[in-house]
Amino acid sequence: MAGVIRRIISTTKAPAAIGPYSQAVVVDRTMYISGQLGMEPTSGQLVEGGVQAQTKQALVNMGEILKAAGCGYENVVKTTVLLADMNDFTNVNDIYKQFFSTNFPARAAYQVAALPRGGLVEIEAVAVLGPLTDAS
Repeated sequence: MAGVIRRIISTTKAPAAIGPYSQAVVVDRTMYISGQLGMEPTSGQLVEGGVQAQTKQALVNMGEILKAAGCGYENVVKTTVLLADMNDFTNVNDIYKQFFSTNFPARAAYQVAALPRGGLVEIEAVAVLGPLTDAS
């Protein structure tokens, strides 16, 4: 039986991992994207401006990882949103829908006790590489 190929995805256009993990891993056509904080890639610092600014930066970072694997936001099929405060849910959604506007990915959202570096939001994703056709 042939083995399944695993490929590590890495780009300098998104923040480097701050621990022993990869920015993303592709297995067959499925890409698992590690949680993205609202960190500026070059400085490694959280962006200022609150939860909406951090959400936007986290999704921009995710986009760079998607691009490094040859796909885009339309390839995302599942996200998990981690919030430092569930009261920020609506503010996060206001930014989130700018990146995912149709055929929304499945999603879960949780409030957590704390996020790395004092972040307000972290978003991880699962994407499927290659062209996707929506069933009607």
